[in-house]
Amino acid sequence: MTEASPPRRLTGLLASPTSFLMALAFVNWFGYASWTALLNNFAKEAAGFTGQDIGILQSVREIPGFLAFTAIILFWIMREQVLAYLSLLTLGLGVALTGFYPSLGGLLLTTTIMSLGFHYYETAQQSLQLQLLPKSEAPRLLGRIAGASAVAQLLAFGSIALIWRTLQPSYSNVFLGAGLVTIALTVVAMALFPRFQGEVPQNKGFVLRKRYWLYYALTFMSGARRQIFMAFGGFLLVERFGYDVAATATLLLATYGVNTFAGPMLGSLVGRIGERATIQLENVSLIAVFVGYALASHGQFGDWGALVAGGLFVVDGVFFTLVLAQRTYFQKIADPADIAPTSAVAFTINHIAAVFLPITFGLIWIRDPALVFYIGAAVATVSLTLSFLVPRHPLAGHETTLVPAAPAPAE
Repeated sequence: MTEASPPRRLTGLLASPTSFLMALAFVNWFGYASWTALLNNFAKEAAGFTGQDIGILQSVREIPGFLAFTAIILFWIMREQVLAYLSLLTLGLGVALTGFYPSLGGLLLTTTIMSLGFHYYETAQQSLQLQLLPKSEAPRLLGRIAGASAVAQLLAFGSIALIWRTLQPSYSNVFLGAGLVTIALTVVAMALFPRFQGEVPQNKGFVLRKRYWLYYALTFMSGARRQIFMAFGGFLLVERFGYDVAATATLLLATYGVNTFAGPMLGSLVGRIGERATIQLENVSLIAVFVGYALASHGQFGDWGALVAGGLFVVDGVFFTLVLAQRTYFQKIADPADIAPTSAVAFTINHIAAVFLPITFGLIWIRDPALVFYIGAAVATVSLTLSFLVPRHPLAGHETTLVPAAPAPAE
């Protein structure tokens, strides 16, 4: 009896949708984090990038995200789970090839491959999360998934920091190794996990409903402000404060070390205080981070500038977990049959600004990096304003505070 228990526990673990989603999140973020940890230094040192070049690259990186609505077509011919697996394999391939092409053209090609995998996976997994996780438990379970993502990033950044300090390998070898590990882990997941599918059949075709307008608006603003940080937050550390690969990886290591424990706690926090307060908290933190970055870029913190900028980087990385409140808000107001198509459309909306914003802001960066971050603070302020329209208890028919909740039935 005792000897048979571990296999039964393992079988039960593999049959759990939460374990499945945590495992795939781990694989995805291991591959993407490895690419992120190396990109800024590789782009500057090996490819000779300027702020304008990194803006072009980040704009191209976001094109597959903008085209995520085309996942709806793929959902006609394959399940979300199959698309997730294929996407992770593509992500691994893109990461593996990156180090062999140290030029603007080469990085545009390999980044496109990597980004196709990353963004189509994100579209599929968001749909799977909202279909497979119960509404009452979704914030807590999404927090656990965020914790698994943080562990993956912690492992990726820690390994890169250690390998870089001790072995001083070439960029091509590290990118190749990270990509092959991503592919191998995906194959293992494909072999171990059974089929998962939501209970409600999903609508086929494009879904764009008027009553979801606030979710679309929050998603758009989230993509805009996030892209400013993604494209230029790390680049500021490298260009303005001279962070090298080991320092960047160590900083990311600290961020996701905190997130390993903070992710589940922040997920539980969403369940306690609700989506409205959580979205407000996230935006207030982002305003503070952007203003701090702007001041640091102008040398307002003196000799402490590099330390302050690094601390703000960690703060933003931790509070980014709170974006899960937007997903649980949508889960509460949505028709269950709309989840897959709306996830794809929302992912495209999230990336509308991301396509043109980095290249435009790359030009602003040349004039004054602080302006980029002040605009980011303004974007977060607009998002904070929108958050006051989120009901304290959202549900279908009461999607915003502009639509009164239906009265409770008489006893």
